[in-house]
Amino acid sequence: MSYYPPPGGQPGGYPPYQGHSPQPGYGQYPPPTNSPYPPQQPYGQPPPMQNQGYPPPQGGYSPQQGAYGAPLPQGGYGAPPPQGGYGSPAPPQGGYGAPPPQGGYGAPAPQQGYGQPPYGQPPPHQGYPPQQPYGAAPPSQYGAPAPQQGGYGVPPPGQYGAPSQQYGAPFGAPTQPTPPSLGYIPNQTAPVNVTAEVEGIHKAMKGFGTNEKELIRIMSKPDPVVMNSIRTQFNQRFMKDLVLELQKETSGYFKMGLVALARGPLLNDVHQLYDSMNGLGTKEAVLNDILLCRSNADMNAIKAEYQRLFHRSLESDLRGDLSAATEQMFIMIVGAHRNEDSAPVIPQQVDADVTELQRSLGTMMNKDPIQVCQILTSRSDAQLHAISQTYGQKFGKSLEQVVKGRFSGHMEDALLLILSRANNRAMSDAEQLEATMAGIGTKDELLVNRVVRVHWNRQHLEAVKMAYKSKYKKDLVSRIKGETRGDYERLMVACVE
Repeated sequence: MSYYPPPGGQPGGYPPYQGHSPQPGYGQYPPPTNSPYPPQQPYGQPPPMQNQGYPPPQGGYSPQQGAYGAPLPQGGYGAPPPQGGYGSPAPPQGGYGAPPPQGGYGAPAPQQGYGQPPYGQPPPHQGYPPQQPYGAAPPSQYGAPAPQQGGYGVPPPGQYGAPSQQYGAPFGAPTQPTPPSLGYIPNQTAPVNVTAEVEGIHKAMKGFGTNEKELIRIMSKPDPVVMNSIRTQFNQRFMKDLVLELQKETSGYFKMGLVALARGPLLNDVHQLYDSMNGLGTKEAVLNDILLCRSNADMNAIKAEYQRLFHRSLESDLRGDLSAATEQMFIMIVGAHRNEDSAPVIPQQVDADVTELQRSLGTMMNKDPIQVCQILTSRSDAQLHAISQTYGQKFGKSLEQVVKGRFSGHMEDALLLILSRANNRAMSDAEQLEATMAGIGTKDELLVNRVVRVHWNRQHLEAVKMAYKSKYKKDLVSRIKGETRGDYERLMVACVE
């Protein structure tokens, strides 16, 4: 049984669903002029339409407007921060933090991406996609506004109902790779003046005692690339490692939060993965949090950084800690063969997947878990949403209910999180945060890393806070205050406020 996308020349599947986009995109970067990848579409525009001329059939998937029935904020998650940067004068037009160009976010930038070192240039076989300028909004990324009219799973005119011989886009049709999330290009820095932040952090830890309030004020606000600039300049200026200095000067979950912030999303993901499999036992929730529903570009960045830091492959460590069908599922996931966000949603293929899932799910004692995992781990979020919707309509019960009845343990948790994130990422993240605080005791390590992970994208964070209040009828900040204490509490609150 193949774990990779079916043959046909394209790994694609469906177009981005409407109302809530799948991946956590932040600022992106433009492809070089000699890039082998097709050019990015302007932000907010649908991908190139295939099979033009086929009339759309009647019906289709019902449109939805953003998360919780409300339109998403203008600009999309990952839009650039306010003009001016961190502690520096407002940059000239077109620089980091400048207003978007005429025509909206995603319009061509006046210059190439800033600060991308040779290390950040991936080898051809890793499949990293082209980038957009730092600070530009991503095309059809996680949390961005819907790029075209219609609802979940509704392709552009001329696409819906087009005949196809294989899964995904027709042979030879371009499928645009999803760009890496902000912070997933190693060693990338931002064109902003961070001298005040670097000196402030050093002063807060210099001499007797530590100024925790100043560390919280400085460390809780930068985006991933600015944080990388702060860490890099601190290390160079004072000939010290910022992460090690924070570990020496602080303690407990407060230290854990500061270290997660200082490392940035890519480095922290890699360290968390290593720690989750090092020693006795495996922290399955950490594997799920970091690896499920990631873009191919992010997954390749994680694997490359893991190999660089620990001189061993992520795949080999997963094989050593997992077993049976769960091991095979995670090897599929880290293989980075997931359909790209730009691949079209084709109803005939949705129906085929639904039929195959029904057959493979079978009964508790008679099921094909590998085939179930192959479908659910290789389809894009838009495809998974369409599959879930069609499954419920066809069989009168939700796909989540059937998965709960057929699986248990780590595999059940992973498959349910895949479906949850595909259907509504903001609500899924809100539920994950509540899970760390519900019941007796607080799962502090998970809470710290989930708060830090969601805080990197400020607009997505606002959607998560809205989702949390909608479901639990309470404010996320107040909930965190009730579960934490001292500097740990102040840091977590500063990250989500």
